[in-house]
Amino acid sequence: MAATDGERNHETGRLEFSLDVPFPSPREAAIALRSLSPDREPRKGGISKHLALSGSSLTAKWSADEARILRVSVNSFLDHLALVMETMEAFPMTP
Repeated sequence: MAATDGERNHETGRLEFSLDVPFPSPREAAIALRSLSPDREPRKGGISKHLALSGSSLTAKWSADEARILRVSVNSFLDHLALVMETMEAFPMTP
């Protein structure tokens, strides 16, 4: 897993953070994307999250007005990601 340091975008003044999560295969990355995509941010404003696939990696990018909101969103995402990964380990896919 690779993460960028949280940075403030000097153009928008918003905090930004991104995370790349490698998976063993593109299929598993796509399953994780579909499992995590329905989760919308509870607040209407102040934060945005974008999920994307690149081969067998899932990339998550956040942009937030406040560090606290960013931290809560990233922590929630990591909790859900851990659950998705544990589920995939418990129920291995057959080729």
